[in-house]
Amino acid sequence: MAKSDLTLELEREIWKATNKQGVFGCFEVTIGWYGSERVDYLTYDTKGVFRCYEIKVSKADFHSKAHNTFVGHYNYYVMPAELYEQLKDEIPDHIGVYCGARCAKKAKKQELGVADQVLKDSMLRSLYREYEKQYRSGIPMAIESLNQRLRRSEADKEKYYRQYWNLMRIGQEKYGSRWYIED
Repeated sequence: MAKSDLTLELEREIWKATNKQGVFGCFEVTIGWYGSERVDYLTYDTKGVFRCYEIKVSKADFHSKAHNTFVGHYNYYVMPAELYEQLKDEIPDHIGVYCGARCAKKAKKQELGVADQVLKDSMLRSLYREYEKQYRSGIPMAIESLNQRLRRSEADKEKYYRQYWNLMRIGQEKYGSRWYIED
């Protein structure tokens, strides 16, 4: 099933909020080998802390039978601010909330719901799945290629900028301050 635009936007926002040095994240992590539970987004940091994020885009989504996989040290809902206002009394005290990239309610630390090694293995398998999808796309280095092109374009822009101002300076020295044609 395709994700809605709102779901994709909330994914981008939570990724921005958690994309820090020493924090590693993955979307759609299946917990356990052939597990039946899947967390929408899981992060693990260099201090050994796991955080689970469940994305909810509507009241119906929040109340659905779909299991909330809250097995991390800290667990959060990710939802639009308007939805949070409607549901805040229904959210357990220990569960935090992100409204996009902003933490609206802090989570309280919990014991892990599964073994530490199970979460590490689950995250590793899911990260490999994402790598494999990119590799099979036939353009595994697409992002790096685009970044190289961007760096070259930035360097060219700087070079042409310097050349332009150098020509402007030469023209001004040779022909005076009003040597160029005004529109």
